[in-house]
This record gives sequence, C-alpha cells and structure tokens, in this order.
Amino acid sequence: MRVGVSFIVRVLIISDVYFPRVNGVSTSIQNFAGQFVDKGHEVTLIAPDYGHAEPEPFSVIRIPSRHLFFDPEDRMLRWGLVREYHSRLAAAQFDIVHIHTPFIAHYLGLGLARRLSLPKMVSYHTFFEQYLDKYVPLVPSALLRLIARRFSKAQCNGVDLLAVPSWAMMKVLRAYGITTPAEVVPTGIDLNRFGSGEGLRFRCAHGIAQHRPLLLHIGRLAFEKNSEFLLRMLVRVRAEIPDVLLAMVGEGPARRSLKRLCADLGLADNVRFVGYLSRDGALQDCFAAGDAFVFSSRTETQGLVLLECMAIGTPVVALSEMGTSEILDNGKGYLVARNDEADFAACCLRLLREPGLGETLSRAGREHAKQWSASVLADRMLELYERCIADAAGR
Repeated sequence: MRVGVSFIVRVLIISDVYFPRVNGVSTSIQNFAGQFVDKGHEVTLIAPDYGHAEPEPFSVIRIPSRHLFFDPEDRMLRWGLVREYHSRLAAAQFDIVHIHTPFIAHYLGLGLARRLSLPKMVSYHTFFEQYLDKYVPLVPSALLRLIARRFSKAQCNGVDLLAVPSWAMMKVLRAYGITTPAEVVPTGIDLNRFGSGEGLRFRCAHGIAQHRPLLLHIGRLAFEKNSEFLLRMLVRVRAEIPDVLLAMVGEGPARRSLKRLCADLGLADNVRFVGYLSRDGALQDCFAAGDAFVFSSRTETQGLVLLECMAIGTPVVALSEMGTSEILDNGKGYLVARNDEADFAACCLRLLREPGLGETLSRAGREHAKQWSASVLADRMLELYERCIADAAGR
C-alpha cells in the first residue's frame, strides 16, 4: 500500500481556535501539522492572536481578534486584517486550503481559496447540533438543531473534500444531505509524547496523598460535555469509598455551575478543579497519577483524550457514544459503562477495588493506543490532500 504523497505539499490551514486555547481542534491541528513538517511538507496556519503563544515547527500567522461575550476563552478573527498578508500568502504558492472551524475561518478560507485559485477541504470536528442549545437557551432546542444541520450542510457542500474523525460523525453528515466526497481520518497521537508520566509528581504538586483513590477527568468544562453526570455518579462512589477524589482538569464556561453542583451534592472535599495543564509534562504526569480516567461526553466526534490516556497506561471508564464508540473496545484498556450513574459508579468501584483489573487494562490500553499512531494518520491525510489537488487540477 502506498504511504504518504509523491510531492511536497504546501498547505494553508485556517482555524478560529488554536493553542493556547486548549481543545480538540487545537490538538488535532498541532498533531497533523507537526507530522507534516516532519515528513518534509510545508505548513502555514492562520489562527487568532491570544496575546501569547508557544513557538511551533511550522509557520503561524496570528490575526488580531475580539473576545466573544458568551465564552471568554474564544476569539473572533478580524477578517479585514488578513488583507495585510495577501502578498505573503500568494508568494507561498500553496497547494491546498484546509479549514478546521465553521465560523469566521470558514468564510475566510473560502475567500482565500478563491483568491489563490486553490482547492479547499474541511475537517468536521464538532457535533454542533448537540451544542447550540447549551449556549442559546432562549431558542427552542429543535429549532437550533435544525439551524445547525442546515448550516453544516451548506458549508460542507461548498468545499471539495471533507475529512471526518469517525464513522459515527460521517453517518450524521450523510443524514444531513451532505454529498461532498468525504473520508474518515481520525486524529492520531504522538506515542513518544504520551508514553509515560510521573504520577507521584502530579500528586505532590497538588497536595494529593500518594495512595488516595483518584479519578481523573481531563477536558474542557463545557455544558455539552455531560460533566454533571460524573459528579452525580461520584456521590455513589463516595458512599463506598469516602476518601475518593475526582480531579477535573480543564477550564470552560461550565466551571461555575459545576462548582455549585459540587456544593449542592456535598462533594467539596471529593472534587478538585485543577485548571489547564501543560501538554509538555504536567498533563502526562496527571494521566499517570490516576487510578482511572472517567469520561461521560455523548457528543464527541472522536474523543482523542481517551487515546492519550490509554497510551500513558491509565484505565478508563467511559460511555460509548458517537465517535468514542470507535475507540472504545471493552477489555482493551476500558470499561464501557451504560448511560446510567449506578452502572458507571459500579465500574469505577471495580477498578478502585481490584488492582489486578487496573493492571490488565493498563497493559491492554497501551497496546490498543499503538493503532492510532500520529504518523500513520498524517500519511492518510496527506493522501487526501493529493487526491483533492489532483481532482481540482483535472477540472
């Protein structure tokens, strides 16, 4: 089977989000772009300016941006300021435009593709119809879902090719009436980066006793992530193991309401809100510190954090919904729970009480994660680029 592409690809990536804004889109872009550069290709990313950023092995054009009133973590690109870069972008002789988000970046990407006479593709990362009612509460949910479907259909049918992170999401998009050619290309993980961590270092840094039973949840604290489920589930675990601790790692608009729910449930001593952690050591230490990783989102298009956790060797308890169902294979690093607080709690209790089970799942999880190598999946994406470029040249 042919691997990679037969020429150097110059790709222009455009996104409404990127690090230091932490989410799955940022991670996906970084993983793929880093692999492309390692393989000898050229990448330029257009993303918002957040005021500070870490250096990258590829070119990043930071566009001044505005805050969004309903989510202070996010930014809105100032579209007009991209004009300053038109000459630079034209001189770069890109082969393809790859759009990652459906807001300003989408229409900016379409405009640049038209201006530069380039093929354009989209990665569809987010199951928007399940999100909007969490942020627009005064509009009926059914109407918002209809709007999201029509919006996605219009955008996706206006590009040359789609990359979709899971077959579950592909099925949803086809049901919308999206007819654009599409392929499933999950985001891979850097197995070197997520090969190990120092769990004791994380526990010491956060004042957690070495042998205290520790459950982890790492992800954005957003209303659509179903995190309230984990807190209600924790009440059942605490009834059996009073000193259990759940560390919730991340930030987001739901943090305040989750803290209120902790107080209402009497969980103040059993939940620790940690905030974001660096992906260059602290996050890996956190993964390694847990007795189990817990995940209850029902809207993920992939669930990359599960693979990162498995690669470290931490057992997982999770719901098998949407894209996560294609990662979860019961007995290979995971216990799959029903969408039921009692059953989820019972799975957590099994792991906390049976050290042998945790060790077995840890070994199996490491092996399972190897199937999701970032290098292999980057080759698959590069082949999509080659196909999209060739199809455009033939028109």
